[in-house]
Amino acid sequence: MPVRKARVSDVPTIHEFVNTCALEGRMLRRSLAETYERLREFFVATRGGEIVGAGALHITWENLAEIRSLAVKPSLRRGGVGSAIARRCLAEARELGITRVFALTYIPRFFHRFGFSQVAKSSLPHKVWADCIHCPHFPDCKEVPMVIDLKPRRRRAKRAAIRRKK
Repeated sequence: MPVRKARVSDVPTIHEFVNTCALEGRMLRRSLAETYERLREFFVATRGGEIVGAGALHITWENLAEIRSLAVKPSLRRGGVGSAIARRCLAEARELGITRVFALTYIPRFFHRFGFSQVAKSSLPHKVWADCIHCPHFPDCKEVPMVIDLKPRRRRAKRAAIRRKK
């Protein structure tokens, strides 16, 4: 499934997908202005030239980023669209040298498939919770914090080569 960086012309569709999921209680609502402001964080998945999903990689700190606003056209959920976007977000995190990615989710099994593990909320920096104040579920949030540690591919390849020599 093709996944590309979002363009300005994609914002209305991204906004619609995200807010449809928000109405279903799957994520936080985002304003149109915020979607434009964070456009550079977004990827979109396309099928036949149509946008069918979107998601963002939001950098939080020098070695920490969040996969957020992962939304798929309702009729195509469970069809690999969200997975394609998540893989692209993780690939960009690696390209940027980010070593840890987290997600706050109501669907932890989705992120488990990529190697994320559930963690205590207290293990994430306080800065992560800045959006929580705007959430209608605050302070009784049911989102599950999940984290994946990304190791640079070169190191893994180097370690494998060392093991083969032994």
